[in-house]
Amino acid sequence: MAFHAPLFHDLVTGLDPTRRHVVLDLGAASTGMLALLGRSRCRVEIADFAYSGWVDALNGSEKGAPLANVADTLLPNPQPGDEFELIFCLDLPNYLTLDAVSALMNAIRHHARPRALVHALICYAEREMSGEPGRFVPTEDGELIDRNTGEASIAAPRYSPEDLGRSMGGFVLDRARLLSNGMQEFVFHL
Repeated sequence: MAFHAPLFHDLVTGLDPTRRHVVLDLGAASTGMLALLGRSRCRVEIADFAYSGWVDALNGSEKGAPLANVADTLLPNPQPGDEFELIFCLDLPNYLTLDAVSALMNAIRHHARPRALVHALICYAEREMSGEPGRFVPTEDGELIDRNTGEASIAAPRYSPEDLGRSMGGFVLDRARLLSNGMQEFVFHL
């Protein structure tokens, strides 16, 4: 299902084509996303949290390891000068507890440049959501298509902007939009 995500579109079309950008994508790799970001001289790190079992690890099923340590070990470790400036969480926060979101965002903050931006999609209007995070692919006209084929559904946490904001590890709400599909689109900045 395709939907218009104007904040996502603004972020990728607003990248300065004259300089290099470092992007962290916490979703599944897609040729569409890589092609879109490749137009703007982006170095892209993919950390497929949803399909590598890392969601369970962050939600505390890894016994004995503090969430902060788990989050930090799961992220790519950029070299000096290659800190992340744009982070795509897409719908991943919906599948994490607020404690896990906080641990992840704190870890990301330590690998991010000043003024880094984070994009997230939160299930807001619907009480249920897909049992697995989406596999989002951007289109030429600024829409996102969710290629997730999972049919199972689970309760949506429906995080409020205030709860989510308190869990963003120092990233502050910059912009938000309610989308036609009932999701709320957020951009946070450091």
